[in-house]
Amino acid sequence: MNNFKNIGFGLLVLMGVSFSSCSEDFLDEDLTSQYATNYFDTPEGLVDLSQSLYGNIRWHFGFGWAHAITSLGCDEFTTGNDLTNEMWNTYDNRLGPVGATVATGAANNNATSPAALWDEMYFGIASANTIIEKADKVITDEAVRNRCLAHAYFLRGYNFYRLTAQYGGIVLQTKPITTVVRNFDRSTEEESWAQAISDLRNAYKYFAGEDFVYGKGITWTKATAAHFLAKALLFRSSERCAEWNSEYKDADLKEAIEATTYAINARGGKLTANYSDLYANWTGVDCPNEQLDEILMAAGFNSDAATAGRFGNQTGPSFTPQFSNFAGGWVIRGVWIGSMDFQACRPTEYTYSVFDHVNDARMWKTFKTVFGTNVVKDNTVGVKLGDPGIVMILNSKNDHTYDSYKFGCAATQNPNWKDDNGRLAEWTVGNRQTATAGNLTATKGQFVPSSLVLYQNGEYVAPTFGNTARCNFFAGINKTDDGSRNGERSNANRDVIMARLAETFLMRAECNVRLGRYSQAMADINVVRARAQWKNGENRSFYSDGSLAFKTNPLNTGAAAANYVNSNLEMNTYYLSNPQLAVTTAASDLTLKTFPANLPVEDEAILSKIGASSDYQRAMHFLLNERTRESLGEWDRWETLSRTGTLITRAKAFNPDATLITANKHEYRPIPQSFIDGLLNDDGTNLTADQKAAWQNSGY
Repeated sequence: MNNFKNIGFGLLVLMGVSFSSCSEDFLDEDLTSQYATNYFDTPEGLVDLSQSLYGNIRWHFGFGWAHAITSLGCDEFTTGNDLTNEMWNTYDNRLGPVGATVATGAANNNATSPAALWDEMYFGIASANTIIEKADKVITDEAVRNRCLAHAYFLRGYNFYRLTAQYGGIVLQTKPITTVVRNFDRSTEEESWAQAISDLRNAYKYFAGEDFVYGKGITWTKATAAHFLAKALLFRSSERCAEWNSEYKDADLKEAIEATTYAINARGGKLTANYSDLYANWTGVDCPNEQLDEILMAAGFNSDAATAGRFGNQTGPSFTPQFSNFAGGWVIRGVWIGSMDFQACRPTEYTYSVFDHVNDARMWKTFKTVFGTNVVKDNTVGVKLGDPGIVMILNSKNDHTYDSYKFGCAATQNPNWKDDNGRLAEWTVGNRQTATAGNLTATKGQFVPSSLVLYQNGEYVAPTFGNTARCNFFAGINKTDDGSRNGERSNANRDVIMARLAETFLMRAECNVRLGRYSQAMADINVVRARAQWKNGENRSFYSDGSLAFKTNPLNTGAAAANYVNSNLEMNTYYLSNPQLAVTTAASDLTLKTFPANLPVEDEAILSKIGASSDYQRAMHFLLNERTRESLGEWDRWETLSRTGTLITRAKAFNPDATLITANKHEYRPIPQSFIDGLLNDDGTNLTADQKAAWQNSGY
């Protein structure tokens, strides 16, 4: 991304003070470090402030709240051995208005508080309010004024969207605040959606089109505003708002179709040809793949310490297994592997099974299933540097190839590493092959220190490896890997995609499903699935991820360079996971021929488990399945399930740890108690217990 000026933070503190945690120290803070606010009475000041709005969205990816708020407690992921945010997954009483600390039972004090999103979104809203209030008075150049207003309305609308999606009715602060205010009204969810939609409509109106650039691929444009306008309209017309949305639904769906159609056409009406180019083939900071037309919105990051700001990109470890632990030291971590092994989010059985393991390239371009050996712990077993050190076979339930095989973690195997006692005496693994052959092929007796299989004898056995209560041995996903980091524990430097055109197609499909127009919906779904097919000539066992950036990393010297080569073998377990297949480079076909009848077998199994029977239910749950296949781990699963009224059903069906999720409660997050406790009545008196209770969402 281009370097944006770090303007406006002092103003954010001043104008956001009343919304942040209302501790005595914070309210009494001496605000002597702020920028003089008269700078924002100049055109240059408002332009700088509008550019600074991009900084607010970086917060979403600055800590564990990235995955806690968006990914845990759903159908796609449960927790690994990192229990920092366990309460967001189990929905136990630690997920409450006060937030979780060690004193209240959290594993550590890094647990995400429900106040985190609430506080930060209002900081951005405060800056947007200043621009909207002053633009007409300060900026005479119409094009510049419209650009500033477009950015301000978009950021405010986006932040109101995020707040309403999480909390329901919120505080709608639309005017600048220049003093500490502690008496607010909570708007209804209907009023909150109306404000978010109004702001996004204004952003859509003021953006001139797609040709303006603040920061290359991360820049917000008319298509960005159209995408999120459609998303907000779709939310208001959804099941979560069913008690009051009847007067809006038809008009909202029509407008959402118009908005998504604009975004699709504005970006050429097509997706990036290769799914890997979106995430896997990331080669370094500001690489061309961060500027793809499919990307509608991204949080911009780079490696310039001067622009690091308050929050860096800490998403890297979210989806990675603890490979350095269960590999028994044969695979050690470092900057040469594109992420750290923090094991925060472990895929569920649903997540593996929702894919067509043979024909859907997205599965094999997303899951990392092979790590190379970069340390030889025992030279008597025939394992060499660069041999597979971790192999994860993602087979299907009806596959019985590995029923009698022994699998497991190096740490639990016989300490003498004898082939006759080792877990992998029967194994069949080879090294790198040609582009047309399977990268992992039959070499009888190859020893691999750690190995995993999903199914044996028709039973899902993956969670039992490692002899731990919560397995840390799983296939992670590669969408956050970053080999450009300047140290093992350093933040990532890559942009984080927040919206892209594939979701726009699926949103338009959902609009048509809600209108009963299934053939139109199928057409958009097939656009997404066409990109997901194997193309003619593709090597189905090739794998890449953001570790590629290490090739140009200044640390790529000496032992680190060797570790890169030995660790990243550019192979997956496609053929081991589909042992019935001969090696092929033929194209595959994922095209739906009918919808919502006669769906793919993997979808029919899922629909049967959750009892989806009507055409509408089948179509909606298929779309949720397709969203997993297309957008796994892309930071919006919880709000999607809450919006569609499927959170409770799907979490209970597919997340074995979401045992305490409760209907009519957990579709919303708790309003932060710190905020409620800081409120006063108009006469300056404290709120009564009943008044505080009225502020809180049901069940908390």
